[in-house]
Amino acid sequence: MRGDGTTPPQIPGPPAEGDGAAAVAAAGGLHNYQLRLHAEYGPVVRFPLPGADVAVSVADPVLLEATAKIDKRPERLFEFLAPLQESGNLQTLPAGEHGPWRRVLLSVLAGRPSHEAHFARLSALATELAGQWAERAAQGAVALQKDLSALSLRMICEYALGSGLESPESAGRVVSAFEEVLTAYLTRADTPDAERERRARAEEALAYLRASVDRVLAAHRERGAAERADRSDLIAALAAAGESTARIRDTVLMTMLAAHHTTGVAISWTLYLLARHPEAAERVTGELDRVLGDRPAPGYGDLKKLTYLDMVLRETMRLYPPGPYGAREATEDLMLGEYRVPAGTTIFYPFWAVHLNPDHWPDPHVFDPERFTPEASAGRPRLAYIPFGLGPRSCEGAALAMVEAQLVLAVLLKRFRFELAPGQTVTPVERFVLWAADDIHMNLTPREP
Repeated sequence: MRGDGTTPPQIPGPPAEGDGAAAVAAAGGLHNYQLRLHAEYGPVVRFPLPGADVAVSVADPVLLEATAKIDKRPERLFEFLAPLQESGNLQTLPAGEHGPWRRVLLSVLAGRPSHEAHFARLSALATELAGQWAERAAQGAVALQKDLSALSLRMICEYALGSGLESPESAGRVVSAFEEVLTAYLTRADTPDAERERRARAEEALAYLRASVDRVLAAHRERGAAERADRSDLIAALAAAGESTARIRDTVLMTMLAAHHTTGVAISWTLYLLARHPEAAERVTGELDRVLGDRPAPGYGDLKKLTYLDMVLRETMRLYPPGPYGAREATEDLMLGEYRVPAGTTIFYPFWAVHLNPDHWPDPHVFDPERFTPEASAGRPRLAYIPFGLGPRSCEGAALAMVEAQLVLAVLLKRFRFELAPGQTVTPVERFVLWAADDIHMNLTPREP
C-alpha cells in the first residue's frame, strides 16, 4: 500500500512467456529488446530476463536515483564467471566485503599517481600500434576492433602486472593465454569433442595466468614493505591491503576481463563516428595540432587540454556504450515513481535506452559532441549518462579507461586520417560488449606533419 492507502499500479510489460530468451533473440539482442520495451511501455518495464526470472528495467535517470545506493548484484546473472575465480565471485561479493576491496582498486585504477607512473609505457604501446598500422595501411584496410582490443588487453596487462613480467615475450604469452580462456568460457565450440579440447586448453592457460600472477606477487614480497605499499601498482596495493593470494589472482584476472574489449571497442566506435563526421574529425585534429605541436603523442598533462576530443569520446560512449547494461538486486522495497519494487527484485540498467532517452537527449540518435559542454551537461540529470554504470558497483576502472582511450585516440588521430572502407555495413551486435558484427574496416592516410 502507498502512504495514501491506495495500491500502487502494476509495472507494465510484455506477457511473461518462458524465460524471455526467445523474445531477446527475435529482437536481435538484449540492447534492441530493451529499446523496444521502453518505447512501447514507458520508462519502467517488467520483463522476463534469462537467468533472473523477472526483472524491472529502468530507462529514466531521475527514477534511477532510487537505486543508486544498492550494493548487491544478482548472483545468477554472474554465475558464468565462477569458473574463472578461486576466492568467490568478485562480481557478487557481499556489500561488507566488497566495499574495502573496491577502495583498494580505486586507490590504484582511479589515482593520478598511478596513471602518471604507467603513462609512458601505455604511450609506447599506442605508438607501437600506430607504427604497425603505418606499415599495413599500404596493403589495404585495417580492422579496428581486432587490433584495438588486443592493444587494450596489452595495456591492462601492463597496468596489472607491470615490470613483474620477465620480457615482452612473456607479456605476449599472458595475452595469448587470456584470449584462450575468454574464448573457452564466453563461447561454445561446434561439437562436444571440440568443446572438451578447448576447455582443456583453457584450463592450461588459466593455470599459466595464475602462475604468472604468483611470480609477480612473489617478486613484490621480496622487495619489501615500502614497495608493496606503492599505490601505482595493483598487485602491490592488494598485497599491502592483506588480500589473499587467491583474491589477488582473481582480481588481476577480473580486471583484465573488464578492460579487455571495452576500451578498444570505445576507441573503435569513436574513430567510426569521426570518419562519418569529417567536420568533427577536423576539429579534433586541429585541437591535437594546437596542443601537441610536432609531438606525435601527448604527455599525461596534455590530456586535460584536449577538451573537444574528450567531448567526442563521451558522445561516442553515449551512442555506443561499450558495457551494454548492468544489474542490481533490490535489498529492500523501493518506489520507482508510482511503482513499488519488492526486495529481491532484479533491477536492470539498460544503458543504451538511458542514453537514448529523448526527454534528456534531444534528437538522441544524432552525433553531437556539443552535448558535453559544461553548460549543456549542467542542465542534465546526473544519471542520464552512465557508460560505466552507477553507484557502489560502478566500474572501478572508469578513470583509467578514459585516460587510455584519450591517449590512443590522440596518437592515432595525430598520425592518420581515417576513412571507412567502401562496401561494408557496420552493425552493432552484443558479444559481451557492443561489438561491430564484422569489425570496422578503415583506410588510413598519413597526415602531413
